[in-house]
Amino acid sequence: MRHYEKAGRSLADDFWTKFGDICRQIDSHPRHFHFDACGWRRANLPRFPYHILFQEELDGVRVMVLRHHHRRTDFGMRRR
Repeated sequence: MRHYEKAGRSLADDFWTKFGDICRQIDSHPRHFHFDACGWRRANLPRFPYHILFQEELDGVRVMVLRHHHRRTDFGMRRR
């Protein structure tokens, strides 16, 4: 958020809105999203170079990591 706030408040607001939208989509239809190479499902944020990796669980979904498409591609992969 700080990165996008430096570029402009409206860009940061848009990032936060897109993040919330994709989280609601994940919660409503987790099986709509494809599996990433790591074995978790992946949801891309529209307009931004980030994606969410998540697991479907009995009582909902668990977001494992929000990460950039290209920077530190192993970020969050040790989480279980």
